Amino acid sequence: MRCIENAASAGVDWIQIREKDLSACELGKLTRAAVRTASLLAPPTRILVNDRYDVAWAAGAQGVHAGETSLPIAVLVRAVQASRRTDFLVGASCHSRQQAMDAAKEGANYLQFGPVFATPSKEKFGPPQGLEKLAEVCAAVSIPVLAVGGITLENARACQQAGAAGIAAIRLFQQGSNVAEIAAALRAAT
Repeated sequence: MRCIENAASAGVDWIQIREKDLSACELGKLTRAAVRTASLLAPPTRILVNDRYDVAWAAGAQGVHAGETSLPIAVLVRAVQASRRTDFLVGASCHSRQQAMDAAKEGANYLQFGPVFATPSKEKFGPPQGLEKLAEVCAAVSIPVLAVGGITLENARACQQAGAAGIAAIRLFQQGSNVAEIAAALRAAT
């Protein structure tokens, strides 16, 4: 929870909770605590939950991020539309231009594309896609695309220049001791 508090206090726009090994109950508790913490800030940080629409919805999160094993995007979007909750985002991971176009067509609000650069956490998705493919994906869809995979302070600007609306990072924030400094440096670089 300390990492979430630090990131929210540093002004990180979105925090994606990716705790795949927690039970629904434990994930719900963590998400509710994150939502409470984030809601006290101005502007509040959006809390998104990886894969678990049910937990995200029940815990009051602001969205769900769908991976390859999640419910289909179209199903998630229909559920959100039926609720008439307009502040709940549905995002999708994609690793190709076609996946990005399909997710956008199904109603995703945003995409994460990658891995753009080499990174241990995304090795299972194959070699890095590179900036050229990121640019192709960004041009192919009309929704925001976040670059993911191997993002550093040094290459974040290149992602934006390729058309990315932002970045999503794990290691970048885990390596640094001061999340506020990292967030400020990213804002200055882009």
